[in-house]
Amino acid sequence: MKKVLEYLPLHLTVGVILGIIFQFYIQFWEFGFLRLLFVFISFLLLLFAIRNRIARTLWSFLLFFVVGISVVFINDNRNYKDYYQLHLDDVSTSILKIKKVLKSSTYHNKYEVEVVQINSAKTRGRALLNVSKDSCVNLLQVDELLFTKSDFVDIKKPLNPHQFNYKYYLAKKGIHQQLFLKKNQFKNLGVDQASLIGVSANFRTKVLQSLEKYHLKNDELAVINALLLGQRQEISKELLTNYSKAGAIHILAVSGLHVGVLLWMLTWLLKPLERIKKGKILKLCIIVFLLWMFAFIAGLSASVVRAVTMFTFLAIGLSLQRKNVILFSLISSMFFLLIFKPMFLFDVGFQLSYLAISGIVFIQPKLFKIYKPYYYLDKKIWEIASVSIAAQIGVLPLSLYYFHQFPGLFMFSNILIIPFLGAILVGGITVIILALLGILPQFLMSIYANIISLLNAFVGWIAHQEQFLVQEISLSLIMMLVIYITIVWSCRFLIKRVFERLVYVLVGIILVQSVCLYENHQKKNKTEFVVFHKNRNSIIANRVGEKLMIHHDLDSLKFLQSPILQLYKIGENLETDNQTKVSNFFQYKNQQILVIDSLGVYHIQGLENPIVVLQQSPKINLERMLKTLVPKQVVVDGSNYKSYVNRWKETAEKQKTPFHDTGKNGAFKY
Repeated sequence: MKKVLEYLPLHLTVGVILGIIFQFYIQFWEFGFLRLLFVFISFLLLLFAIRNRIARTLWSFLLFFVVGISVVFINDNRNYKDYYQLHLDDVSTSILKIKKVLKSSTYHNKYEVEVVQINSAKTRGRALLNVSKDSCVNLLQVDELLFTKSDFVDIKKPLNPHQFNYKYYLAKKGIHQQLFLKKNQFKNLGVDQASLIGVSANFRTKVLQSLEKYHLKNDELAVINALLLGQRQEISKELLTNYSKAGAIHILAVSGLHVGVLLWMLTWLLKPLERIKKGKILKLCIIVFLLWMFAFIAGLSASVVRAVTMFTFLAIGLSLQRKNVILFSLISSMFFLLIFKPMFLFDVGFQLSYLAISGIVFIQPKLFKIYKPYYYLDKKIWEIASVSIAAQIGVLPLSLYYFHQFPGLFMFSNILIIPFLGAILVGGITVIILALLGILPQFLMSIYANIISLLNAFVGWIAHQEQFLVQEISLSLIMMLVIYITIVWSCRFLIKRVFERLVYVLVGIILVQSVCLYENHQKKNKTEFVVFHKNRNSIIANRVGEKLMIHHDLDSLKFLQSPILQLYKIGENLETDNQTKVSNFFQYKNQQILVIDSLGVYHIQGLENPIVVLQQSPKINLERMLKTLVPKQVVVDGSNYKSYVNRWKETAEKQKTPFHDTGKNGAFKY
């Protein structure tokens, strides 16, 4: 552990990470590239001028903090003069290049596109393209060029509290705007010069066309596509949910698990090469080449590139036979990735991958010693189980923070799936090669399809054991960080059991308890009145401490399944007491709140400057209502006709009355 803490790339990586976070959230550096270069060179020269060892170490840390700021600034297309948004006008034409095919929505096929030209100017920058499904039968392909005159629009923020922030998610990928097109709104200019990703996409298309000849079921083909080709777009929502509930979602994402299995198999298969002169170097070169070939086949997606980079460093470390090779490779690969792709830091897959491997490196060896198996099979089962538990400990706080559920049967599913994953991968690669060559016999394809079908059935059975699935778990960011601090201190104590480290563990436990007490206090004392946004319906919440009274006009099934309410409950860690009918009057603290529904009744005695909530498109003269009630604010929810909302907004602005439209401004909170 001491050698790890003294490992120079660890310090540099921490500095880079802090710099990336600082620049991304605060946007500290906005002074151009030349000044940034001057600052970097100044820091570098001062580093050589400093003689004191401690001072030089601290300055090195600051230097790589600046590096973290720099890589975020350099990778942000908005900082360049040829960024496409700087060239847009009211009559702009644009040429788009398809970079990635995304998972489609109900009404649109979605693509990540590069904006290569605005009018006659060459540009850079990425956008989200939405093509209406009823207007484009064939999916667009990677590297295709499109010409359009349509406008770019900003990506909307979430309209309700604790909803997934798609705007923020895309911003981390360098996407800030989107287009909505129908077939008559763009012209296909054909395929541009093929890129490496485009060649990879064409290869995967040929593979799928070869496999489709064998009439596989949709779920079987979708899982093969995900397992071997890294494409999850065609997986049904039900199947994806089953894998998630079973704690086996990592099986469907080509990532560290798959690449790790391949590395282990290649290392074992190529071991005889070590007997010849310079065989180790030859073996390393072959392994690295085959790993990157697999990345190419899997589409060079972010998760695949991360995993293959990580295990390339690991393969190099293993060939050098260094101590702590896994941990050193882990740190070095993270440093390398963040220098070239700093936004990887905010990717959930990146975080989970490195935390899982950290758990395996630090926790699994100590965990494995708890039980000493006597038989070979017993030993192998315990190895897989201990690795699975260690990885789960590493990712559990982060997983709870993001996904709010814990699959209790994760270890059972992993013990039965992971031992066969290597055979499934090898069998799949063999099937793909034979299918491409046109010599794959039907019986072999049928056997492999039955194996995939059996895998899906097993995962489905695990997922339906609802009693072992803990859902709606609320975990705050602060609590997650404190738990990780406690886990790190606990690992250090397990490695070396000394009193000083035990004190740190006890301090960590006290910190967890303190945060828990603080959050409970905040929860009990918080009150809130919320008008949510939901199309064609009304949902109002009146929160007092830990209790949440819901007023809504939904039917019972829609109420129970409403993601708006579920996410709010989880995010605030609350219980609900639902009331089916929306009340027409609320007294919140000292503020009166009047709800005017389709009946249009608002003549109530004793009202003084109320907040007025309009719902279900009441046929009222808003100007007269404003003069009669003199409301403090007017709020309209998603149950109103848009034409009514637009007319009301104009009237409120003329009367200088604050107006809140949940469809544009998001949920109203008071």
